[in-house]
Amino acid sequence: MSIPRHRAGASASAGSPRHGLARALSKLGLASRTVAAGWIADGRVAVNGRVRRNPEFPVVPGRDRIGVDGREIGAQARICLMLNKPRGLVTTANDERGRDTVYRCLAGAGLPWLMPVGRLDKASEGLLLFCNDPAWAARITDPDTGPVKTYHVQIDAIPDAALLERLVAGVDCGGERLCAKFVSLLRHGAKHAWLDIVLDEGRNRQIRRLLAAQGIGVLRLVRVAIGPLQLGALGKGAWRMLSAEEIEKLR
Repeated sequence: MSIPRHRAGASASAGSPRHGLARALSKLGLASRTVAAGWIADGRVAVNGRVRRNPEFPVVPGRDRIGVDGREIGAQARICLMLNKPRGLVTTANDERGRDTVYRCLAGAGLPWLMPVGRLDKASEGLLLFCNDPAWAARITDPDTGPVKTYHVQIDAIPDAALLERLVAGVDCGGERLCAKFVSLLRHGAKHAWLDIVLDEGRNRQIRRLLAAQGIGVLRLVRVAIGPLQLGALGKGAWRMLSAEEIEKLR
């Protein structure tokens, strides 16, 4: 379908926010900025009927008419899902080292473009969210406004009360202050133990670095909850859509 021409700005107020074209496509839930920039460079994207090849070309979503491959597009319905990430997968769309990514678990499902909401490192497991709404994802990952994250962590030691207190008190590590919001002992054997650890921020490899600073090694790390959303009985490598109620509670 050809894109109808119209006078830019005809239906917008003077204060309408502008975005670069690649960012606007991402905010519409169509693709990542990187993929969108590729579409633009290939001449597949038009604004108000004219092909634009600059990913930073300014547009006003809701006013300017944007088309991809000759079809006018608009905001996509929000899709959010949860995955039980297996150990050994990296949280990225494309890995420069050719490693398997979390998108392997979604392959063949006919899903639209989705972005991971936050990350779990390759050795970590458990609850990982995906969404095609960057604004919603940003609220979930914001340390000031986002929900807390709960992890079950198997360590190579038997902790005492003093260690649990130090994990909450925190340590300075590489110029960052690392600490847990809450820590408790779940269970232990002769040499190993499981901890329940709650974080209210998501720094890179935060739990592993925090424990390493105390001389403790991590054997397994499983995210079991994000705010009120529980991993529950979802099978390893399996995923399911979030309900509207679950999406609202997370926000």
